Amino acid sequence: MSDPTGPSAAPPAAPSADPARGAAIAAAAGSSIPREPVPPPAAGTRMSITAPELTRTVLAILALIALIAGSLWVLQPFIPAIIWATTIVVATWPLMLAVQRTLWNRRSLAVATMTLALLLLFFVPLSLAIGTVVSNADTLVGWAKTVSTWRLGEAPAWLQGLPLVGPRAAQAWRELVAGGTEPLLGRALPYAGTVGARLLKEASALGAVGIQFLLTVAVAGVFYAYGEKAARNVLRFSRRLAGERGETTARLAADSIRGVALGVVVTAVAQSGLGGLALAIAGIPAATLLTAVMFLLAIAQVGPIPVLLPAAAWLFWSGDTGWAIFMLVATGVIGTMDNFIRPWLIKKGADLPLLLIFVGVVGGLVSFGLVGIFIGPVVLAVTWTLLKTWMAEVPQVDGTDAARGAAPTRPSQGGPGRG
Repeated sequence: MSDPTGPSAAPPAAPSADPARGAAIAAAAGSSIPREPVPPPAAGTRMSITAPELTRTVLAILALIALIAGSLWVLQPFIPAIIWATTIVVATWPLMLAVQRTLWNRRSLAVATMTLALLLLFFVPLSLAIGTVVSNADTLVGWAKTVSTWRLGEAPAWLQGLPLVGPRAAQAWRELVAGGTEPLLGRALPYAGTVGARLLKEASALGAVGIQFLLTVAVAGVFYAYGEKAARNVLRFSRRLAGERGETTARLAADSIRGVALGVVVTAVAQSGLGGLALAIAGIPAATLLTAVMFLLAIAQVGPIPVLLPAAAWLFWSGDTGWAIFMLVATGVIGTMDNFIRPWLIKKGADLPLLLIFVGVVGGLVSFGLVGIFIGPVVLAVTWTLLKTWMAEVPQVDGTDAARGAAPTRPSQGGPGRG
């Protein structure tokens, strides 16, 4: 412990007025006195760059571009799975945390539960569809055999009365009744090979989709296990790239994904589920298949009305007036409920304009496929936020403008500018 009454330390030597002399003295004596900072160039001074430095910079940029392109080329088979896994994990992360709290805060158990749930969600409907086709194979073969012996009855009276196409349709009906279905089958046989090849192509595509689903679930399991670390790396990269604005943009992207998942997917599930229930209650055949169609239409922002309204018309045509009125009421309620549920759910995830989300979902679906319902809104939301932030910024007044405009203000007494 030093003695406060002892001799005081010698004051530090004043820096030399000559920067070159001071630096030479410091280097010779091994002192840690820093060199005086070089003053910044004056306004309007051009910074020259030599040819070797320019060549080195250009080659470094080209090498970096080549590395990025090579990495994307290597990751090309996994990019769709990574995009889907990122979307699923970001949208269901709060649910995963809730499952983890339920399972004694064990991350391994929560990851296993969520991965199993994703497997069931992806493969159970696919397995049920394949099982339905296999179990009804005999029925399909029986239908194919009865087509050749099937005979049509007389044309209905209303067919002749249709405007423009009525007489021609009635004549074609009569020719079909007179000649049977053999000529029609003869016309269709040349297309059988094309249809078979198309079915084989679709079956192979279905197998590729199944492999992609498995890969997506595997990547999602890894993201569930190391989600916090991945999020920190993304935020660190965003901040390194664009500072605080980059971190804000990364958080906005996550909020946009979660908002779209809540607003679009949950609304589609609710509408298709209630619509399928109404179809089953009214006795509409193939209610399960129509429910799947309604779900896809709701995801595409079309809604379930194109399925429910024809079902109501079919009931009217069949003479079931009561059930037809029930389907009309159900169509009005189910078809318009998305106007209230979707905005509320989207606002819970991200405070974004509804028109922006709608255009992003539809445009992304058309441009990128099914995963575009998440990519489109994220791209538009990030772009919109960056533009809005840029337009809201007030440009700082530099020294030249200050000299031309208002006089500089004196710092107040006791303020931060007081020396």
